[in-house]
Amino acid sequence: MSKPVNLIIEADGGSRGNPGPAGSGAVVINADTGEVLLEIAKFIGVATNNVAEYLALKAGLEGAISINEAARILVRMDSKLVIEQMMGTWKIKHPDMIQLAGEVQQIARGHEIKWMWIPREENSRADALANKAMDEASDSTVSFEGEILRSPVAEFNQTSPSSVRAPGGVTEPLTTIVLIRHGRTHLTESKRISGRGGEDPKLSDLGRLDARLAAQAVKQIGNSGPWSFLAPVSAIVASPIQRTVDTANIIANELGLSVATNEDIAEIAFGDWDGHTNDEVKQQWPSEFAAWQGSWEVAPPNGESLAEFDRRVMKGLFDIVRTNQGKTVAVVSHVMPIRGITRRALDAGISAYWAPQISPCSITILRFWGEQAAEVLTMNSTSHL
Repeated sequence: MSKPVNLIIEADGGSRGNPGPAGSGAVVINADTGEVLLEIAKFIGVATNNVAEYLALKAGLEGAISINEAARILVRMDSKLVIEQMMGTWKIKHPDMIQLAGEVQQIARGHEIKWMWIPREENSRADALANKAMDEASDSTVSFEGEILRSPVAEFNQTSPSSVRAPGGVTEPLTTIVLIRHGRTHLTESKRISGRGGEDPKLSDLGRLDARLAAQAVKQIGNSGPWSFLAPVSAIVASPIQRTVDTANIIANELGLSVATNEDIAEIAFGDWDGHTNDEVKQQWPSEFAAWQGSWEVAPPNGESLAEFDRRVMKGLFDIVRTNQGKTVAVVSHVMPIRGITRRALDAGISAYWAPQISPCSITILRFWGEQAAEVLTMNSTSHL
């Protein structure tokens, strides 16, 4: 296997107390394929954040150079201090920093290195490794270089429906849809109904963590892991509701893509029930709730029926399919739209709107050949969380 010539280092360090128990994390990535080649977590002992960040950079550089001494390297960190000092734009004053910076500069000397500051949410992989080192008070290094990627199972067809029982004559181009439910909000965490037209909360802290983990999993599609044989995600579409836009932007930052929105894949409208728990709805609207359960036509007061909602979501789905023919597109949406789109792929009945579990930041992967054929690859995958 030829050595990668363009590498990315993502590095981060942290200290619980500043100074306090500290750890560093670094990831080395093949810039041409997006594959992770090396993960490094180091427990430092008692140190400051800045010391931990410099040691993370040092470990990342040593790891990258060990993979290919002649590689061009891009260093990405959310520490503005380290990046600016390495670029020479900020003076190094603290004695500890002078020593560490000198060690890093010695390693970097003679290599083609560029330095880039990134927002914290784009550095989640290295941050997770630093926290792993602190949690476990130990070091770990995992090398993925030279891994043999598994071929897809024999029944999988790269371009056509995989099952031999599927009807023939499919002529529309393939579009692969990667459905991601948004991360948690305060309403999700309190088990309150949250639909279109109600309160529009942002992601909670846990929701942002969910989204970062989902972003890492989506980035692997087409590059590594169980879905390496698919085409990588090259477009992102989101519901315009805040929690989906927040989630989509975190994924977009990880993939280096922009986000388009589609109003038709927004969550169903629960009308007067929005913001209430299920038990509160049963108590305050007992007859309306009983009529609504299992119904295609009955809507909550001032809300949407499944029939109305399904027409809207199908319009949104096939707008996305037509716009992204031949691509793998990440679609960030909600429980009910994901159930509806999956229902269409399965050609299932109304119960598909309440039978599947769709967890926050879960991943569902479907393939559509226009409106002619569809295939389900995975549903409600949460192994990345």
